[in-house]
Order: sequence, then structure tokens, then C-alpha cells
Amino acid sequence: MAQEVRGVIAPGKNEPVRVETIVVPDPGPGEAVVKIQACGVCHTDLHYKQGGINDDFPFLLGHEAAGVVESVGAGVTDVAPGDFVILNWRAVCGQCRACLRGRPWYCFDTHNAKQKMTLKDGTELSPALGIGAFAEKTLVAAGQCTKVDPSVSPAVAGLLGCGVMAGIGAAINTGNVGRGDTVAVIGCGGVGDAAIAGSRLAGAAKIIAVDIDDRKLATAEKLGATHTVNSRNTDAVEAIRELTGGFGADVVIEAVGRPETYQQAFYARDLAGTVVLVGVPTPDMKLELPLIDVFGRGGSLKSSWYGDCLPSRDFPMLIDLHLQGRLDLGAFVSETIALDDIEAAFERMHHGDVLRSVVEF
Repeated sequence: MAQEVRGVIAPGKNEPVRVETIVVPDPGPGEAVVKIQACGVCHTDLHYKQGGINDDFPFLLGHEAAGVVESVGAGVTDVAPGDFVILNWRAVCGQCRACLRGRPWYCFDTHNAKQKMTLKDGTELSPALGIGAFAEKTLVAAGQCTKVDPSVSPAVAGLLGCGVMAGIGAAINTGNVGRGDTVAVIGCGGVGDAAIAGSRLAGAAKIIAVDIDDRKLATAEKLGATHTVNSRNTDAVEAIRELTGGFGADVVIEAVGRPETYQQAFYARDLAGTVVLVGVPTPDMKLELPLIDVFGRGGSLKSSWYGDCLPSRDFPMLIDLHLQGRLDLGAFVSETIALDDIEAAFERMHHGDVLRSVVEF
């Protein structure tokens, strides 16, 4: 039967979040109920709260999560009660044209739970990215659950559910960073720093971190940046070129999502180099580039959605690398907080005071 749990909702545009009683139904066919152990406070949740995604309020926030499967519905075979899982927001269908061509990371028909979680009065909730994990328990499609080694800390594991995976994947999956490459990362928040960590993991010889905040640049160095550029007082393109023998970087990862920084990325790459856009722009933003420059510089202009990841492939691998001491996922956790502290965590994130706040249950 349905359960009542505590969860954090965004009731309306730019309204403070609040803790409410959430009704979680029993899992139906293809669904699972997961007891959440940890969930990161991601900038996407703030976008939902601000009405930047859509206006399907009230939202049940939270999506960067790990926990234990409590129950599953009919037909579920990949996970079972007791499994420790990371939640992902792109459960691949296996049947669309991308999946059938062997490219499931591009799946065009990802799915979520069909049933709705509600408030006690029956008001239906819109779960952030189809997850809604700022709650003691949540209902998801079983395909959104990826089993990983249960010896890892939930606070660390959950970060792969969104931001850290997006950044690492932007470097390794989308940008194809390889041994000896030069890489520049513009924007050193959680996603940008993860791109730096991913580039280091891939064997990049030179990793240039670009930001306007010296605190963020210091953190970027700890995660693998070999050089830093404060673009508040230095021309980023000129600095990157100077650090790469005058040529530009092999791969430039734009982790801000603005036309100005994208143009910097475009001109800061070497001839035939690669630009990866992983920062999320707003719908009103426009980009203007001379078409002759697009033609003449060659190379690749790519966008990276969720790091072009395949959770069943990437999550277990990255957790294993972390447990082996080769990927410090713990460095992304700035603080652990309680469910009641999320509104204050949004403020700290907005001011750049934390890399990741993580709610622990």
C-alpha cells in the first residue's frame, strides 16, 4: 500500500522550498521504490524552483541520488529489493532508433515512472528529472536504478546521478580526451571540475582551468588542473593560446552555458580541435559566429547531454575507480546537510560557496 514520507517541494515559481508529507504509491509494472540515503543539491533543482525548466508546479525536487531498492513492480528483473543503486534520469528504452543502432546513450525515448507521487490532499507532484529524491523514498522507473558496489559512500555515489557524470562524460565520452591532449575547461563549478577530473583520468598532459573566482580555480587545481586562468582580468583565449604554444587546446569544454564563454571556447581551440558544450543555456540565448570561421577552423562542435553516459556502463566503472583511489569523488562533497537545510544550501550554491551540498537521510 502507499507510504507517507517526508520530502521537499517547490510550491511555486521562486517560492521558498518546504518540507511536506509525500505519498509514494506501491511500484507498478516496471517501477521501483527506492529508500534514499543521499542526494546532492544540484543547480538544476534551483532551475526547477525558479521556473526555468517549466511551470508544472509543485515540483518534488532532488535527482542526484543513491539509495537502496525497497520494492519492485511486476516484470522488473535488473534490480531487486536490497540492491544499492544510483538513480539516473535517462532510463533507456532499448527500442528506439538510437538504441537499435547500438547507441543507447543517445536514447530518444527515455522513460520514468508512470504513477504519480502526490501530496496528502491528492495534488500530483512533478518529480525533478523524473526522480524527486529530496524525499525519504521515491518512485522511479526500474531502469533509472543502476546497481553499484555497496561499499561506496552514498553521499559520493549519488553525485554520479547528474553533475559529476555530466562533467566526466563531457571529457571522456563526448570530447574523447586522450593521453597527451591539451584541454581547457571554462567554468569551474561542479560540472567543470568533474570535466577536469575526467581529463586527468584520461591522461591529458595539460589541463587549463578558466573561471572568474579564485576560490574555484584553487579547487580546480586540487582536482587535476595544471594551469589556471582568472578570466575576470585576463583574456581567456589569449591565455589558453599562450599556454599551448600559440595553437589552442585540443579540447575545450564549455561548462557555463553562455554565448560569450562559448565563443571563447570556439576560438581557444586548436585547428581541427573540439569544442564540447556541457553548460546549460537558457532558451532565449543566441550564438553568432562568422560561418567562415566555423568552416575554416574545422574540427568538431559538440554538445554533451548528461556526459553522453550509459549508466549501466559508466556508473559501476567510475565507482570502482573511486574505490581504487584513482578518482577522488569525495572531493566534490563540500558539506552534508539535513532535508530541512536545502533552501540555505541553494543560497550557498548561488554564491559559489560550495561545490556540492549533499542531503543525508
